[in-house]
Amino acid sequence: MCGGRGTRFEGSTEKPLHPIDGVAMIDRVRHALEASRVESIYAAVSPNATETATHLETTDGVEPIETAGDGYVADLVAALERPELEPPLVTVGADLPALCAPVLDRIIRRHGDADASRTICVPAALKRRLGVRIESRLESEPHLVPTGVNVVGTNDQDMTHVSYDPRLAVNVNRLEDAPIASDIASGVRSDPDDPGGRSCA
Repeated sequence: MCGGRGTRFEGSTEKPLHPIDGVAMIDRVRHALEASRVESIYAAVSPNATETATHLETTDGVEPIETAGDGYVADLVAALERPELEPPLVTVGADLPALCAPVLDRIIRRHGDADASRTICVPAALKRRLGVRIESRLESEPHLVPTGVNVVGTNDQDMTHVSYDPRLAVNVNRLEDAPIASDIASGVRSDPDDPGGRSCA
């Protein structure tokens, strides 16, 4: 998902193209997907992020899907209506630059064959500890924050999965989130779920 307006982000580029340690966020997410068990990669683009769409047109292995740019949920629903996209699917926001293949593979192993959809969340307390703003919460469970990673199942049931992994906790919605994402991606801050303290770097 990379077609949002990024209105809270005040960088000099479109948000998905903002570099984290010299690599555009969209490319970091793409590299994580390519190295994971995900079989095909589609990018939901819109008129709100034309430079991102142009960037992806020159990227091998990614098929752009045009959406209207009416918002994350509306664009996601529109993308999921495409006939080439059949569940189970993993959806990922382009603003998760610390994401990496082991994190995705762990989610796929746990939920990839499930009929129900999964909303992957982190505790609001984890985001506060990391110094990242909380932009939204689950209405039914306000102590949880959606990460932008979802597993779309084959039925209408939607369940919540809670992760304590910082690599899922930093959505770069504002420019000041970028250095925190860089620290997590490079291993300066490690994964408390991982006893070895390994990073994706």
